[in-house]
Amino acid sequence: MHFLPVNCNTIMVELSGLAETLALLDSLNMSPILGIEEIIPAAKTLMIRFRPTKISTRQLVAEISSRDLQERGYAMGKRIEIPVHYNGDDLALVAEILGCTVQEVIHQHTENEYTVAFTGFAPGFAYMASNASQWNIPRREIPRTRIPAGAVALAGEFSSIYPQASPGGWQIIGMTTERMWDLSRSSPALLQPGYRVNFRNVGQRPTTVSLPETSIKNTISAPETACYLEILSVGLQTLFQDLGRLGQSGLGISESGAMDKSALRSANRIVGNASDQACLEIVQGGFKAMVHGQTLIAITGASCPIKIKTTSGEIFHVSTYQPIDLNDGDEISLGTPDAGMRSYLAVRGGFVVPSVLSSHSFDTLSNIGPAPLKVRDKLTIGETAYYTAVSFSETPAFAMPDKDDVVVLDIIFGPRTDWFTQEALELLLKQIWQVTPQSNRIGLRLNGECSLSRTKQQELPSEGTCIGAIQIPASGQPVLFLADHPLTGGYPVIASVADYHLDLAGQIPINAKIRFNPIRPFLEIQGSKELL
Repeated sequence: MHFLPVNCNTIMVELSGLAETLALLDSLNMSPILGIEEIIPAAKTLMIRFRPTKISTRQLVAEISSRDLQERGYAMGKRIEIPVHYNGDDLALVAEILGCTVQEVIHQHTENEYTVAFTGFAPGFAYMASNASQWNIPRREIPRTRIPAGAVALAGEFSSIYPQASPGGWQIIGMTTERMWDLSRSSPALLQPGYRVNFRNVGQRPTTVSLPETSIKNTISAPETACYLEILSVGLQTLFQDLGRLGQSGLGISESGAMDKSALRSANRIVGNASDQACLEIVQGGFKAMVHGQTLIAITGASCPIKIKTTSGEIFHVSTYQPIDLNDGDEISLGTPDAGMRSYLAVRGGFVVPSVLSSHSFDTLSNIGPAPLKVRDKLTIGETAYYTAVSFSETPAFAMPDKDDVVVLDIIFGPRTDWFTQEALELLLKQIWQVTPQSNRIGLRLNGECSLSRTKQQELPSEGTCIGAIQIPASGQPVLFLADHPLTGGYPVIASVADYHLDLAGQIPINAKIRFNPIRPFLEIQGSKELL
């Protein structure tokens, strides 16, 4: 085993191959280690997030080092049969790569049993491997811009099925009508880690698959006496967000949640809510709403002008980080921030909106959660059945950055720092990186004068990625992953933003600049069984 740093509370365990990876995963699932909060398996790695107050990095590494990887002692997972129409556009090419006939490809694919090793890329996207298969199928040189839902595809040693239409570089050998992801089911993902899968040939009939409609309305039926916000303008983007969708990595879903969690907590405390209640996350102002009834609100996060217009036409200007009392017919509007990127609006009693997989957050990558707000939505406000104190002492956790700032973010090198040249490491730290307009909740796309070059040019097997990861694609220009990042990635991560600077990263506006500050050198973590 090799132990690589990822962040203050995350490490990467690298193993020799998929068999050892699954053996260690089974061991950790059967005999859990106190303090581990999440495990993200991949082809040759486990990314492990832990709670440092429960276990130190050295203790965790020592505990994992003692595990026996020679045998897998797991219970056999659920068996799933997938009907496939073997009519994929790349079926003949796969046969050519393997030096066999198309019928032999189909025969081998249907005769072998596959095990779901891990999930990632998209909700319901399962990486399946077979012990009996020696295939190693290269990805397409130029990925397709759109692969349809239900496409059965191969890449490397894995088979998978695209759960929704998306870009992709896997080789398509067929189609299935089975739905890999369906929120109307009690368990939305058809395939989960440990499941056994058999493919069945059902002929050549062409077919396409569409995901079921699972849109969620934000307008909740309520008594006429209920208090609600009527949305008049949503600005660039307004979403429901809370602290995130924890513990769903087994379904291929990352945490998501508010980009500035400290601002969300403050907004809730100001109005007397529990600090994890859902708020509205408003990007770059432009939001406007009318209150029906009487309520108390708070706005935190980005420094923006806030205007209240009463039914009599009076206009008041109020500040962020304070309770704001609104009466029936009052209109509230947010202007463009002069610093920061995202504002958070909380209402006393919280919003009455359905949760999806235990969270009210909308994940822009997976399209999971309450729908983005639109004009004329009516957001019902919950009743407060008990008296809770409001907070008058909330302040921003940091100075909000503006577009002319150079924001310094602390970083931790790893896990793939040694894939890059010494010159690239120096450039990462010395060069100023500009936030481009292509940035969003998935990540900040950065641009620098010089690109970062690699010493290792081979393809990296997919491995877990964390929020804050600085991934370097083929262009050599960094992408800083944020709340809605993919769970796994195939480009090397040179470093990660320290977890205490993630909220700050979520408030950096377009065209602002970033400088990275390392807080420790890159060193492989040494394991020692003697620590146990």
